[in-house]
Amino acid sequence: MGLFRDHFYLVSELCAVAGLFLSSGYTDKEEVVLWMNTVGPYHNRQETYKYFSLPFCAGIKKTISHYHETLGEALQGVELEFSGLDIKFKEEVMQTTYCEIELDKAKRDAFVYAIKNHYWYQMYIDDLPIWGIVGEADENGEDHYLWTYKKLEIGFNGNRIVDVNLTSEGKVKLVPNTRIAMSYSVKWKKSDVKFEDRFDKYLDPSFFQHRIHWFSIFNSFMMVIFLVGLVSMILMRTLRKDYARYSKEEEMDDMDRDLGDEYGWKQVHGDVFRPSSHPLIFSSLIGSGCQIFSVSLIVIVVAMLEDLYTERGSMLSTAIFVYAATSPVNGYFGGSLYAKQGGRRWIKQMFVGAFLIPAMVCGTAFFINFIAIYYHASRAIPFGTMVAVCCICFFVILPLNLVGTILGRNLSGQPNFPCRVNAVPRPIPEKKWFMEPAVIVCLGGILPFGSIFIEMYFIFTSFWAYKIYYVYGFMMLVLVILCIVTVCVTIVCTYFLLNAEDYRWQWTSFLSAASTAVYVYMYSFYYYFFKTKMYGLFQTSFYFGYMAVFSTALGIMCGAVGYMGTSAFVRKIYTNVKID
Repeated sequence: MGLFRDHFYLVSELCAVAGLFLSSGYTDKEEVVLWMNTVGPYHNRQETYKYFSLPFCAGIKKTISHYHETLGEALQGVELEFSGLDIKFKEEVMQTTYCEIELDKAKRDAFVYAIKNHYWYQMYIDDLPIWGIVGEADENGEDHYLWTYKKLEIGFNGNRIVDVNLTSEGKVKLVPNTRIAMSYSVKWKKSDVKFEDRFDKYLDPSFFQHRIHWFSIFNSFMMVIFLVGLVSMILMRTLRKDYARYSKEEEMDDMDRDLGDEYGWKQVHGDVFRPSSHPLIFSSLIGSGCQIFSVSLIVIVVAMLEDLYTERGSMLSTAIFVYAATSPVNGYFGGSLYAKQGGRRWIKQMFVGAFLIPAMVCGTAFFINFIAIYYHASRAIPFGTMVAVCCICFFVILPLNLVGTILGRNLSGQPNFPCRVNAVPRPIPEKKWFMEPAVIVCLGGILPFGSIFIEMYFIFTSFWAYKIYYVYGFMMLVLVILCIVTVCVTIVCTYFLLNAEDYRWQWTSFLSAASTAVYVYMYSFYYYFFKTKMYGLFQTSFYFGYMAVFSTALGIMCGAVGYMGTSAFVRKIYTNVKID
């Protein structure tokens, strides 16, 4: 059974990404299933439990089992259970009692706790989500009331369901040792909404297309133009002067050159292409960063072309599929860089590169899973899903990474540097405190973070609050802006470092760009304490755990982009200068 489920997940991922799960039309009086999903505190979006973990009762219809259609659906804690309500297409139902709750003290206490913590629940009809509140308390908070009447209004266009609305009525006071009747009604109405536009009502254009959002993009774009112009002007003028000075020095005789005051980046030409410290880890980080960038780019493009928010878990499913498919990118860039730096343990490097990101994500998920199991939350990842993820890592990601590594080592693994590397490392002279790599690293992430922090607010709100992110054009622009700003900043930082005759530019360029992640994680603390009302061990662990994963992945991507841009710059300037 476990093997079948793993195979089912892998096949369904391909189907989900290809968009094969299309909703078919209904015939008159055909059964329409109302699925009950989860229930949980309103302020803790990720702290959800099975709907029937509260002492609700189900209808009398025979139970229908539900399988997770995609791996993303399983990982996101979707737990659909049949409501037992008898609903047929275009067949109206007057208010009908479908079950009764025998309210003893334990059940009353469970409902009271849910009402005090503002529990809400989610249901699905034909993949359209519906939300409702469990109950409410009076003004004094002494008496608590349960909503007992679900009034469903379903809109249809032809033979398709295009709209669903829920009105909760029938407020009943919770008194121990009483019977509470639960009822429902269904009303059908014609609608002009097209089937492909039926999710538009869940979007919030006033939030995502607010003037501030447009202004932030414009502001970031102007900053890019200014920064690129500034970098180009400073570097071009400075480099032109450097080349002129070095050409003049070439015309001097040995005596004049020895008496002359030689300084600048040319002096480290024999060490600038020296392998970085810890080349195995460094090349693995660069390979992983290139893969994350590829995944981000492809997923954003897919999300711009397809409405991924219309399918449960489709965004996560697409990201997992694309990540596995782009594993050769990781192997190619990581393997070729490791070979250029003279690394010999390429198999170990391949394993480290392949499992660096999956190990970080799975390690965090494993820790949070313990808390979810303790809470009996629906976010607890089933064992079969864990096996499916492991199968993807070992049987898809690793082989593709191996292919990329072999290609990288053979096609671009030769150290074709423009300058020879000296046998003995040059001593690094003392310099001013603000030229130290540690200071450069700390300051390097400020401008990249400044270009994206407003977009971070919209992304955080869509994930941690109840908004559907759909403006992926904005996200694409922000990704491009982030990459340009990161490359410009790291080039400037590297130029100053080399001018101070410090050749340790590889790690400095990577970390100065990656320090953006530190500022993003610091911003996540501000967002948690001032923009949300989250509480409790589970939600807090979930928030800060996955924000750490997100920030680290963003940092690795920015570091790789910064290093690749800086590497091209360093090769360019040392190619154009004469070296004895």
